[in-house]
Amino acid sequence: MKTKDITFLAIGIALFVALSMCLRVPVFENYYLCLGYVVMTAYIWCFRWYEGAVIGFLGVILYCIIGGLGFNGMPGWAVGNIVIGLILGAALKYIQRIKNKTLQVAATAVVAVAATFAGIEIVKSLIDSFVVGQPFVVRFAKNMTSFVADAFVIVISLPVCVLIEKPARSLRYR
Repeated sequence: MKTKDITFLAIGIALFVALSMCLRVPVFENYYLCLGYVVMTAYIWCFRWYEGAVIGFLGVILYCIIGGLGFNGMPGWAVGNIVIGLILGAALKYIQRIKNKTLQVAATAVVAVAATFAGIEIVKSLIDSFVVGQPFVVRFAKNMTSFVADAFVIVISLPVCVLIEKPARSLRYR
């Protein structure tokens, strides 16, 4: 990896943490929209899936440490972000071949919801049930609000990804 790549990755992680901490939009009881997903999605859309996954993984860990949340939910959330990045990134390889941007965004939205379901509802719930010692069904139900809020942020960030794609790539790859 080049120094420029590592720098862009570090900027993405910092932006993930900053957006997650500074713009806390309350949605459900004790849950806020994680606007760091905008950064994660933008990196997956504009650059490489694994960069978005690393940003989601490390961004959540730093957010939990800096924000004083500690170990609560962090392992499941961090690994869930890798799953989201992997699924979304794999699908985007094919989706971005579609010429129509509206269809690209629509197809990506469907995949984003499925990826977030897999990452948050399945992976995070499994890891949380192991760490906390609660049955999977209980964790699945508790993580439903996280799934809905996180999928919402990812889907809403897709038009932003389309708008910044060309300038971001020219800035990164010149």
